[in-house]
Formats: sequence, C-alpha cells, structure tokens
Amino acid sequence: MTTFSAPPFRMPDQDRLDAMRLARTPGVGPINFSRLLCQYGSPAAAVEALPERMRQAGRLDLPVIPSAAQMASEVEALHRMSGDVLIRGDADYPLMLSFIKDAPPVLFVQGDPAKLSLRSVGIVGARNASAAGIRMAESLAAELADSGICVVSGLARGIDSAAHEAALYPGLTTAAVAGGLDHVYPPENAKLQASIAERGCVVTEAPLGTIPQARHFPRRNRLIAGISLGCVVVEAALHSGTLITASLALSYDREVYAVPGSPLDPRSRGGNDLLRHGATLTENVQDILSCLPSELPASLLPPWMQSRQSTALFQGFSEPYAAWGMDASEPWEDPDLVLEKVLPLLSVIPVTVDEVVRRCQFSVSAVLSVLTELELGGVVEFVPGGRVALQPNRK
Repeated sequence: MTTFSAPPFRMPDQDRLDAMRLARTPGVGPINFSRLLCQYGSPAAAVEALPERMRQAGRLDLPVIPSAAQMASEVEALHRMSGDVLIRGDADYPLMLSFIKDAPPVLFVQGDPAKLSLRSVGIVGARNASAAGIRMAESLAAELADSGICVVSGLARGIDSAAHEAALYPGLTTAAVAGGLDHVYPPENAKLQASIAERGCVVTEAPLGTIPQARHFPRRNRLIAGISLGCVVVEAALHSGTLITASLALSYDREVYAVPGSPLDPRSRGGNDLLRHGATLTENVQDILSCLPSELPASLLPPWMQSRQSTALFQGFSEPYAAWGMDASEPWEDPDLVLEKVLPLLSVIPVTVDEVVRRCQFSVSAVLSVLTELELGGVVEFVPGGRVALQPNRK
C-alpha cells in the first residue's frame, strides 16, 4: 500500500478547539478559513480578529462564534465513540483532499485516518442498481483492494454498498458520509458503517448530531472526489448525484472512468454520456490501473506549489500552514479596483473562481482576498467544486 508523504504536524489541542470554532462560524467557508489562518498565524488570533474583520466588511449582524467549551464537549463525545477530529494541516488529514481550493477545514473520522492518504479510487453509482451493476462494482472494488488501492464511496444503497463490502475484508475502504457519525444513512447500513469504522475509515464534514439532508450530499460527494486519484461510475442516470461526483472529480483534475451500459437502461445513460465526453471506458480493473498515477502528478498540485514538489511532498515547508497560502511575492493590487471588476462577474449561478480570475485578469490571491471579504460580508457564498455565487437574497 502506498501513501503520499505528509508533514509531521498535528495542531495542539487548544488550537484545534479554536480551529473548530473558526470553521463553525457562519460566513467562514473553507477558503476563508485557510486565508484567515495564514494571515493571523494561529486559530486563536484568527478567532479574535474575526468580529472586527466582519465589521470592516460591512456585516452588521455578526454571527455567534461557538465557545471552546462547546467544541471540547463535542470532541469528548466523539472520542467516546472512538472518533477523532482532523484539522486541515494535520499530518493525518487526507493529503489529496488538501490540494483542492475548498478543502474542508475540519473533518470527523472513525477508524484509521491513515487510510485517507492511501492511493484511492472512488466507486459510485445508482442506488437502484441492477444485479449486473452490483456485480461489476464488487469485482472492481475487490480487485482494486487486491492491488493495494483503497476504495472510496458514499455508503449509499446499491453500487456504493457493493463497493464497500467487496473491499472490506482487507480493510481498504473509506466511507464518506453526509451526516454526523452518530446518524447512519441509510439506516440499514448501520452494520456496514460500523464494520468500515473497524477495518477502514468513515469520514464526514458534518459534526455529531447532524441529520443527513439533501443539501449535505454534494459535500459528501466532494469528499469522495477529493480523496481519490480517480472516480469510477457504475450505472448513473442523467442528472443524478453520481454525476455531481464525477463533475467534481473532473474539476479537481482527477481521472474519471465509466462502465458502459445498455442505451435502453436509464441507469446507464449518465455513464455513457461521460464516455461520450472523454471518460475512460472501464470493463475491468486494468482499465483503471493503467491510467492511475503511481506518484502524485504535478498537474494535481496548485500552481504555486508545482515548482516545490519533491519526493517527500511538503518537505522543506517551515510553517505548518505554508502549504495553504498564496505566493507572498505576488504584487499588491488595489482591492477596490479588484472589487469593481469582480462583483459584476458574479450572480446567483455558481461560477468557478478560476473563471472569475481569468475574466478580471487579476492575480488569484487578489481575487480570493476580495471574495473572502464578500463572503465575510454575507454577499457571496463558496460552494463545492471551487465555485462562488451571490447569496440568493442579493441582486
């Protein structure tokens, strides 16, 4: 089994509580969290500065920042169920996930977090899967596990469950779930989730007590796409949630594979459409392995990091948060002028940050800085896939 190297760092306990407080404050999204931490140097300093930052951004209804006691109580409850908290920057935070712009600041896990940084492949598909689809998911998952590849899926009925079950015996499976670790969905997979926690790893962005709702599942899909080097689609209807995962994988420059199916079966139309648009046709595990990188490709790294890649990725960084920031040598750009160019490009329809950068022709760091202020002011929101949109009540 191959893991990618990570920095030997784990945030101190008090900092972890403050990081949780910062991440759970309304208006502080993943990108905001990272920039605040880079700017102020510690979670405690970022939490202290946050109210004034929000006031400067024009936000009058300042959100309540959770207390350290509240976070400590949640951590204790998590530990009682053999769970743990991972903060972005921890050595055991999933390394592939850490490279995406909107990587979750905080994750909650049960099981072995080392499984999260193994070479991994996502297998996703229809809940109402056919017998043939389930058999294919089982075959691919079992053979990937035999090859030392961890299988990542979403613990849903059908294809997801079949993939988890097939990779469970060697312990090479990760379940990304939508709700809190104490709310299993679907309920009939309670035993499967417990088995994955024992032999593999269960991971979620949602804190304990979160009941899964429709809006939580795109975030679950982001975890599957972000942790994995590639994503295999086994049966998916057009416009299904499975295709959201495939779309996210593409946006993260990961490999996308699809198992072909009969054009007469609606469950095959999504996968067939992916093939039409360039996904790798997958009939057996060799079709996956032949395209799967054995080392972390430079194309998956942020541009500011590509020149720093080494055999032991992240070696040489003197600061635990250095890998999150933008290039400090970039010239300063007038934020008022950036705002003047950026705001007209935004609407309630999400657009990628890369597209905003391309159209306004300012640096990535300048655009992200302005978008951070707009998010703090409640004007915009960041959504999975590195996209940004105006809040629905804005014009």
